[in-house]
Amino acid sequence: MTESKKRVAILISGRGSNMTALIEAAKAPDYPAEIVGVFANKPDAGGLQTAAGQGIATAWRWHKDYPSRTGFELALSDVLKLWRPDIIALAGFMRILTPEFTEKWRGRMINIHPSLLPLHKGLHTHAQALADGAKEHGCTVHFVTPGMDEGPTILQARVPVLPGDTPETLAERVLVEEHRIYPEALALVARGEASFSG
Repeated sequence: MTESKKRVAILISGRGSNMTALIEAAKAPDYPAEIVGVFANKPDAGGLQTAAGQGIATAWRWHKDYPSRTGFELALSDVLKLWRPDIIALAGFMRILTPEFTEKWRGRMINIHPSLLPLHKGLHTHAQALADGAKEHGCTVHFVTPGMDEGPTILQARVPVLPGDTPETLAERVLVEEHRIYPEALALVARGEASFSG
């Protein structure tokens, strides 16, 4: 690994399909980032096995073992100290982080969200889009700030909403775009071509 590559830690809660997209992208010799660790907030997150199978360091802390979000984040921070990441990429990490943690990583923590932010924040975004009668839907990579799904946008991708779409069919098409733009967005941040200004 060259010294110029940024060190990236990925945070997951489940199977980590976006994590896998980042790991695959980082295998390219000219990719500006390397994945140094994958952390999950529960022991049975499927992505941990996937990452370990690729020779990437993994760790988990069961968030229910901690009485407070701050306690959990201190445990997470202890792991991050070992990995020394320059950037944190959230990939289906289903925990709300405290303002203290997000401010500490301001401009160095990114997330992918399955909607065209600022539309459809939170959960069940595909059902929200259909309920709203949206003509298009998509995904957004953004910097993480204390407000949920509120940080500055790095990249977006759009997909048309088709007649007869269900939340599941829409999710499948959006996921294809997520896997495409997340590695692109991480590369932009790693190269300093996208930075936090707000």
